[in-house]
This record gives sequence, structure tokens and C-alpha cells, in this order.
Amino acid sequence: MGFTFTYGYCMFCLMVLLPPITYSQDFTSSRATYYGSPDRLGTPTGACGFGEYGRTVNNANVAGVSRLYRNGTGCGGCYQVKCKAPHGICNDDGVNVVVTDYGEGDKTDFILSSRAYARLARPNMAAELFAYGVVDVQYRRISCRYAGYNLIFKIHEYSRFPEYLAIVVLYQGGQNDILAVQIWQEDCKEWIGMRKAYGAVWDMPNPPKGYITLRFQVSGSAGLTWVQAKNAIPREWKVGVAYNIQLN
Repeated sequence: MGFTFTYGYCMFCLMVLLPPITYSQDFTSSRATYYGSPDRLGTPTGACGFGEYGRTVNNANVAGVSRLYRNGTGCGGCYQVKCKAPHGICNDDGVNVVVTDYGEGDKTDFILSSRAYARLARPNMAAELFAYGVVDVQYRRISCRYAGYNLIFKIHEYSRFPEYLAIVVLYQGGQNDILAVQIWQEDCKEWIGMRKAYGAVWDMPNPPKGYITLRFQVSGSAGLTWVQAKNAIPREWKVGVAYNIQLN
């Protein structure tokens, strides 16, 4: 059960080489339910700020979470979710999901898209599973794996050049969390922190002129590290234009 990453023309993409992380072995017991949507996809208005990306990432196998949201730090995290009951309906592997939203249910940690919820069931038994509404599950955090990418963010649609810059961290590889984002201020030779607006969205009024260098504080198995992206954003950045940068 791999992850499929797709993105459209409106994204600003950054690839960084984050340390590889292995799958966790321990499962936690909880409960899961689902939210209905006509197309069975995710929602473009999720609390993480992913927009249209949140509808289709990972083939729309996405979830809203409650305590795992962690004030937005949990956005983009990947989990394996397996249902435990009722007997004979659930498959053995469950489904891999990406966190794109916040949501609370009946003592649940996961509110899955209907597409993801259906994948908990054995072939041709999804209807029986939907009839239960809420099921007992086991889950564990796993490494996000998207071929060719480690960390991706985009310039948010709310940005206004040149007076206001907002970015949304769409995806970070492995089991890493983004705890802080900073911009290099060349005139005063210091790093200035971006504000965490909500979810995975970070912003700053009056950003530096010219090329913009960013760095991300990453929390993973290696502890806290800073990942720097020199000249990550061009001089005249634009919303809706894709930029691809690879850091060696």
C-alpha cells in the first residue's frame, strides 16, 4: 500500500533530503468513522489549509484527526489504520492515510474519507462496514513516501506580492514534523520566524525583497534539525506558478 503524490500547476515545490525514517512497529487502539462526500474525495476546506491538494492526495485516502492534529503540526502525517471489528469484514492491511483536516467523532481518532473507509474492508464487503458507521481500529504512524520528493510546500493563495507571503507545507517525507519556519533577513543578517497562521500554513507580512531563503525546523528520529533552502523563492514570486528546487 504505497502513497501516490499528484500536484497541479499551482504549486511551488521544494525538495530537500530529509533523513529516511523506518516504519513504526507499535499499534495504538482507537476508533474511526467516515465523512460522506458525493465524490468520495477529501475536502478543499480542511483545517490544514491544503486546499485542492487535500481532496486528491494519496488517491483521496485522507483523514481528519482530533488529538493527532496537534495544533496543525500533525498535518501531512501518514498513518496505517486497520479495523479490528466486526470479524470477517476487515482486511488484514487496512489503509494508509494522510492527515489533511481536523475532526472529532464518537471517541474517534480518525474521520476517514469514504474512499479510505471502504479500503478497510475485504473485497465486496464495504457496504457491510459502512453500515456500522464507527469501528474499532488500530493505527500506527508510518513514513510518508512519495517517489522523488522529500519536502514540498506551496505559496498559498492568500499571498499578495510583495506585501504578504504565506506558504503551506503540503508534505514532509518520513515521520518528520515541521515545528518552525524562518526567513533569512539579509539586511540585518538574522533569521526571522514566520507566524504559524493555522494548520500547515505559515505567513509573514512584508517579506524580504529579492530571493527568499527559508529554513525549516524538523523533528524526527534524529531529534531537532534545521533544513535550509537557499534562494528557495524567486525575486518576483507569484501565486499559482510552480517552482521546483532541489537541495543537494
